[in-house]
Amino acid sequence: MDALSLLIADHNRVRGLFARFKAANDAGDTGAMTTLAGTIFSELEVHTTIEEELFYPSVHDLSDEIGETVDEGIQEHHVVKVLMGEIGGLEPGTDQWVAKLTVLIENVEHHAEEEEQELFPQVRSSRGIDDLKQLGEQLDVRKGELGAPVLADKIDLTDQRLHELATEQAIPGRSSMDHEQLAATVSPG
Repeated sequence: MDALSLLIADHNRVRGLFARFKAANDAGDTGAMTTLAGTIFSELEVHTTIEEELFYPSVHDLSDEIGETVDEGIQEHHVVKVLMGEIGGLEPGTDQWVAKLTVLIENVEHHAEEEEQELFPQVRSSRGIDDLKQLGEQLDVRKGELGAPVLADKIDLTDQRLHELATEQAIPGRSSMDHEQLAATVSPG
């Protein structure tokens, strides 16, 4: 899987977590919200690490515009890390905790959208497919080193099981994903 597809899969997995968090909040289910917040934090920690350690350095110098977008992305990651630290010091389920998580979600959604709409198309046109696949393999290996599931953990699941997991996990765009995309996006069942 190429690097950009892998990063988009991460974005979609987190979007599914955000949708589930919002639903739990609407239902007043503090337990589910707390569990989902922990999973969101874990996903964001792995994702920001692989972007900052591998992806951003590999694309930063492709053009001035890409470099500026990468520099902005690093600062957006910093804001998310500060928010996660502040949220960690609050009582789950309180109004302030929910408000800070809502701000975190909005920040991450903006960041992911900006990467997908602005950065990734520029990177795709500047790097060859073989380079992007090699970088994708490096990102996936690093995710495994950080304790996150990797594509190999899920690639052998049936299409039916992948679709079931994607539905349970509220993965956006799941109906149009192929097997590899679904396997990269879902968390193992």
